[in-house]
Amino acid sequence: MATWRYKNPPAPARLSQFLCAASERGEREMEGQHDGDGGGVAAEADIERLPADLLAHVLFLLPSFRDLSMAGGVSRRWRLAVEQSLASRRRLSFAGQRTGDDTAARLVRAAVNIRDLDISRSCWGCQITDEGLIKISSADCVGNLTSISLWGLAGITDKGVVHLVSRAYSLKHLNIGGTFITDESLYAVANSCTNLKSIILWSCRYVTEAGLVALVNKCRRLECINVGGMRVPPESFVGLLSISPALQIRSIPQILNASVQVS
Repeated sequence: MATWRYKNPPAPARLSQFLCAASERGEREMEGQHDGDGGGVAAEADIERLPADLLAHVLFLLPSFRDLSMAGGVSRRWRLAVEQSLASRRRLSFAGQRTGDDTAARLVRAAVNIRDLDISRSCWGCQITDEGLIKISSADCVGNLTSISLWGLAGITDKGVVHLVSRAYSLKHLNIGGTFITDESLYAVANSCTNLKSIILWSCRYVTEAGLVALVNKCRRLECINVGGMRVPPESFVGLLSISPALQIRSIPQILNASVQVS
């Protein structure tokens, strides 16, 4: 029987092949067990001999949500290792991944130590709705998040955003550009996220001057706001500068399809 060498875990570029081999091995064992193959039942898969901490470390290196999902489906032991690896992460990104409300919420709940959450929608689409944001808002990590990106999520409204930001007390950077939020979401941000430093509202066409004023009035640490593509008249920004003269007001889409950069 071939054995695995544990000294050097697989490089990130080869992890997908590593997972595919593990999945195929698991499927063959299941078939052998079903067929009454005593050897297949008795023998433990080579991959299952990896120490638990090493397996979790290997999975920690995975950059792709697709690979994480594949890993979680190999076996119960691998699913637990995925949860352990998620608990070690400081950043979790679903950008460009095909995922839904239940799966995203489950992974966020397992990632108890993340500070940066990116569920932006890109070319492949991240199918998150208000239901998903409400589920995510109950995760233990939300109160410690410093950066959240909801860029371009067409399926969310004020209902989901309000639930999420109302518990994100440590939030410093928020990207909700390209969504259909209204002033209601900005009121929630203003009341709960007093440490906010930057916000992207690019193409948020239903936000009005009233929402912006409330935001700048209460978020006194706000340094930068991106208002490109909005329907707010330019003269309205003069009032924002009277409240916070050092505020940087930008009107071009400097960050598209990406999370806000954390300082």
